[in-house]
Amino acid sequence: MIVRFEPFGVEVEAKAGDRLLDLALEAGVHINASCGGEGVCGKCRVHIEQGQVQGGLSEKISAADAEQGVRLACQSVIQEDLVVRIPVDSAMDKAGLAALASGPAKIAKLIGAEELKEQGRFQPALVKVLVSAPPPSLEDNRNDVARLLTALKAAGEHSFVFDFEAIRDLPDAWRDGDWTVTTTIMRPVDPAKGRNHVIRVEPGDTTARNLAVAIDLGTTTVWAQLIDLGSGEIIGTEGDFNEQISYGEDVISRIVYAGKPGGLEKVRQAAVRSINKVLHQLSKKTQNDLSEVSLATLAGNTTMTQLFLGVQPKYIRLEPYVPSAAYYPPIKAKEFGLELPDHVSTLVFPSVASYVGGDVVAGVMGVGMHRDEALTLFIDLGTNGEVVVGNKDWMACAAASAGPAFEGGGIKFGMRASKGAIENFSVDPFTGEPALVTVGHAKPKGICGSGLIAVVAALLMTGLIDERGHFQVDHPSDRLRVGDDGPEYVLAWAKDTAIGRDIALTEPDVDNLLRAKAAMYAAYMTLLEGVGLSIQDLERVILAGGFGQSINLERATIIGLLPEMEPERFMFVGNGSLLGARLVAMSNPLRGDVGGIVEQMTNFELSVAPGYMDNYTGSQFLPHTEAKTLFPEAYAKLEETKAAIKAAAK
Repeated sequence: MIVRFEPFGVEVEAKAGDRLLDLALEAGVHINASCGGEGVCGKCRVHIEQGQVQGGLSEKISAADAEQGVRLACQSVIQEDLVVRIPVDSAMDKAGLAALASGPAKIAKLIGAEELKEQGRFQPALVKVLVSAPPPSLEDNRNDVARLLTALKAAGEHSFVFDFEAIRDLPDAWRDGDWTVTTTIMRPVDPAKGRNHVIRVEPGDTTARNLAVAIDLGTTTVWAQLIDLGSGEIIGTEGDFNEQISYGEDVISRIVYAGKPGGLEKVRQAAVRSINKVLHQLSKKTQNDLSEVSLATLAGNTTMTQLFLGVQPKYIRLEPYVPSAAYYPPIKAKEFGLELPDHVSTLVFPSVASYVGGDVVAGVMGVGMHRDEALTLFIDLGTNGEVVVGNKDWMACAAASAGPAFEGGGIKFGMRASKGAIENFSVDPFTGEPALVTVGHAKPKGICGSGLIAVVAALLMTGLIDERGHFQVDHPSDRLRVGDDGPEYVLAWAKDTAIGRDIALTEPDVDNLLRAKAAMYAAYMTLLEGVGLSIQDLERVILAGGFGQSINLERATIIGLLPEMEPERFMFVGNGSLLGARLVAMSNPLRGDVGGIVEQMTNFELSVAPGYMDNYTGSQFLPHTEAKTLFPEAYAKLEETKAAIKAAAK
């Protein structure tokens, strides 16, 4: 379906169910809207000149206007080809249109259970084997373990080691199950070198319920997925904030706190509580009991991993920056306070270096970078930002402390990308009036990471902030003002919000974003320079991280976060850490790849890398101090838009 926006002559493709306001913003067509798309402010009035929409009527539109085709764009759902006219009181001058348009994100094709099955690699680390045996007699009074071993060998299973808990539970299990039991077995990574590990026995047949949880322990957030190891189905996904934030928003602050008397255990317990909270939310959401979980996999950066395990991380921040270990053995979840059954083991992803951890290893494994010939730049956008460049033959990696801005942290009204978070935005350069859309089209509560990028890019392109991130406070709009924290822009007035307060973006917020994007830009540019490559040498860029999938390429390039290159070379994977943790649970062959990835990566320590500080300092502008050379298209758009706005203002 085609939607045409007049008087601008902009045509965009749409699909049934799209909301008109969302489509307009993605097309670069500004429509005043300040309530987040809930339909209560009544500012996003449009005329439907051809075609019909579903909805769009409210008490804000009179019967006479409705008869003339007036609708609210935020409540109008597309059903067919449309011609939509933006009235003067809702529209922005055409000067800003080109700067605000955005293209669709290219989602990377990720490997899943079906592909693993086709490739013969769907081999879960944990399996359940149902066996039966004749009951003992005076003629056959072998011990219960010997009877189980005979039954397992008859089922084609060989070479075992037993957990004590399984031996303890076996006598009752045999008899309660009328001499039929389900044996839970942890497979070795290499069958030629390891042994099958019997971790649990249950009476009767429980093979239909074999669940695993994959956990991403991030600096700012914790995510978990519940997986059916029988089918490979993802039963559910849940996330929440990491309670460790109260001990510091970045890894360095938490390392310092963990070095204080009793600090390490407090920070460790905060991580445990966060994981348990998410697991119980996941259990409730999916109506699956955690007692049916048999395996947990966990990926996190090096600091998060050591803090969770209670391993003192202080040497990570002290030169020469040494972590405690690269690899950890399977660990019983109960020993670390996770509220999972006693038999559940946790497989923890190994780390490469002090600041390149298991989350990146999981992401690289998850996207198959270690098996692909394409020269790839992998960027994990998060509080602890990590980058990897290379292919199946070699890989180099580095990390930079970006801070929590990308996940809404350190921002006055920052929040994660949940209902009510501002995620899309444009602004009229003359009136200062915004168009904003929130997650779930609810009243605004705050601003998430992708929304922060959208807002700063739009304010820059319309001249309401300058290249240093300073606000144009002499603008006639009352949305630009000086608040308690200095100059700020009011995104939504208190009456239009869900929190009863004005939601504003402050100059310190912009400064936090500038530092975060500068750290990421400097990290990947310094790494590329270190291996003798340039942006143009790359065949693809893979973006991972909690908000990577929702990021707008053009806006991220305009502010200088992402390199300027063809959009077709970018791919999005979302939470790469969680992806890798899930795949390891489903595929022992992929689990076997993990060690090879760690050994293949060469770490660059950016704190001593030549050129890092120059790259960082140059990137603390929008988009860069050398924008004309490094971001020529963004620079040209900025200049073109400035000239158009100046001409229109005369």
